[in-house]
Amino acid sequence: MILKDYIKKEAVNLEIDILGFTDTLPFDNLVEILENREKMNYHTEFEQKDINLRIDPKKLLKEGKSIIVAGLSYNLDNKIRKNKEIKGRLSRSSWGKDYHDVLYDKLKSLTDSIKKKKHFKYKIYVDTGPLIDREVAKRAGIGWYGKNCSIINDYYGSFIFLGYIITDLDIKKDDEVKQKCGDCRLCIDACPTKALKENYKVDASRCISYLTQTKKKIPYELREKMEAKVYGCDTCQMVCPKNKDVYFGDTIDFLPKITNGSLDIKEMFALSNKEFKNKYGHISGSWRGKNILKRNILILLGNIKNKDYLNLVKDALKEDSEMIREYAAWALLKIDKELGKELIINQLKKEKSMKVKKEFNNLLKYFN
Repeated sequence: MILKDYIKKEAVNLEIDILGFTDTLPFDNLVEILENREKMNYHTEFEQKDINLRIDPKKLLKEGKSIIVAGLSYNLDNKIRKNKEIKGRLSRSSWGKDYHDVLYDKLKSLTDSIKKKKHFKYKIYVDTGPLIDREVAKRAGIGWYGKNCSIINDYYGSFIFLGYIITDLDIKKDDEVKQKCGDCRLCIDACPTKALKENYKVDASRCISYLTQTKKKIPYELREKMEAKVYGCDTCQMVCPKNKDVYFGDTIDFLPKITNGSLDIKEMFALSNKEFKNKYGHISGSWRGKNILKRNILILLGNIKNKDYLNLVKDALKEDSEMIREYAAWALLKIDKELGKELIINQLKKEKSMKVKKEFNNLLKYFN
């Protein structure tokens, strides 16, 4: 059995849904695109700034000849329980166990299997390297680049996690898949913040998935677009016709056993850091910490304007975190403007942080 066929067989045994192969030639086609993204300020703080590292696999493994790319579906045949309580919505990518760990373990097991046949050098990346994972996957034939800027696979759609192994093995590469979006623009029209642009471009700084993770200040006008989403956003994938009538994945680690696809609002404000880590530390949505999720919940509460949560927001106005106090003030003004003004003016007299004072005053002017 030739090595490529052996690797495919082992991937099936490891329940890896999709596998593709490509070479380690530089992604020179990306240079102009990345330069334009920077000029347009479409990039985020999560992206590698060095373009050379983003386009050249050999910068990661100088002996590299081939890249083995894996896709793992997180579109499971699972019914989320309906709940009358208001909850913070999680994107599907954070329903179950952190995919970084799940897919990394599978790729590590795959390398262990390959070693039984041939000694080789390798490096594994699961959303952890400077290369653009979706571009690597596209070139390996995993799928095509959709207008929602996700990789879309013929069988599993776009709800797939990506990871890859750069190796010094010389493996025949696979062909790229033809682009199949056609004239459809449902994802572009559905994007709440208009982050998706024409010609397969995205202003990542406006994407709700990014907004729920950044520690930077979120513009007031974009907070309203986040609705009840506290981590990630699936809108552009949910409307995609290519996600209809696709195969379900069967990785049970991705089942929403703990979260049921959402976070309990009151619980998130009651948990200690240790309790939060013990219960939610294994989901990908926890990587930015509890306070980021609490901030996003305050945005949710401001958006739904439910006065049943006024006491919770009032208490948040006195928390130790400057960020939480600032977003609590915004939420109060959204829920009840007059009461919010009164509470913020009173809090200003006691507030010691100049940064928070400045934000309180900005909010009072904005909502005046």
